[in-house]
Amino acid sequence: MASTSAGDAIDLSGFFADLVRCETRLYNALNDRLRERHGIVTSQFEALRYLRDHPGSRVADLAAEFAIGIGATSKSVDRLEKQGWVVRQPNPSDRRSSLLALTNDGLKLVDAAEGTFTERLAELIGDTLDGPPMSTVAQTLSELRSVLERDQIGMPTG
Repeated sequence: MASTSAGDAIDLSGFFADLVRCETRLYNALNDRLRERHGIVTSQFEALRYLRDHPGSRVADLAAEFAIGIGATSKSVDRLEKQGWVVRQPNPSDRRSSLLALTNDGLKLVDAAEGTFTERLAELIGDTLDGPPMSTVAQTLSELRSVLERDQIGMPTG
């Protein structure tokens, strides 16, 4: 157990369980809404949004962002490509990799889905963590993520 600055013990196992269960329930609720309105799931939305916001990304960039294996990421991109939302383009600086780009249909989809995603997330979180509590949670999780990413903790090996 860790201690807070006030000396109260934190149940790290309970914190972990709460964090993971919240993430799972939020992800599932977002999946349901995105599937219902746009025919995609949260992982597809996140990949499309990343590619929109980071033009010229490679499969390896997506894998690093989401801390998943390159093989699984490549298969996910294959599915997005099959739907006509993403294209692979030759990488002029490295012939072994491709650059990923959204198609017009992919761009329209992610832009439409972003409104749904944001609206649903606000419905799920807004009343519970409004104001200072949300700022504290957001800052704490951002700091934790930064440390984990800086130290390359939890990155897949393949």
